[in-house]
Amino acid sequence: MESPVVGIPWLVAMGAPAAGAPSVWVQLMPFVLVVGIFYFVILLPMKRRQQKVQAFLAALKVGDKVVTSGGLYGSITRLNDQSVQVQVADKVRVEMSRSAVVGYQGQEPVVPESQS
Repeated sequence: MESPVVGIPWLVAMGAPAAGAPSVWVQLMPFVLVVGIFYFVILLPMKRRQQKVQAFLAALKVGDKVVTSGGLYGSITRLNDQSVQVQVADKVRVEMSRSAVVGYQGQEPVVPESQS
């Protein structure tokens, strides 16, 4: 059986770059570049869209004519922190989550179809 001390210098020698090999920073550059592209192409637009949705939901008020993610058209009659009451017909009111409201009637939805 081989002693464990004999194998350690061999492992350390494997971790050292060979003469003429690129440095660790040069090897990490493609990874950093991919992470940077991912941030600017995916994460930043998602963050901006989420801020826009939050601003829209915070600006809702009684009397607004809205469209829900389920396709109901109605007018807001009551607002709570987490829910809204929407009148969809005479004497017909529906209580739903505030996040179910996706836009104003006649305008493009604030929340894209894939996220709702």
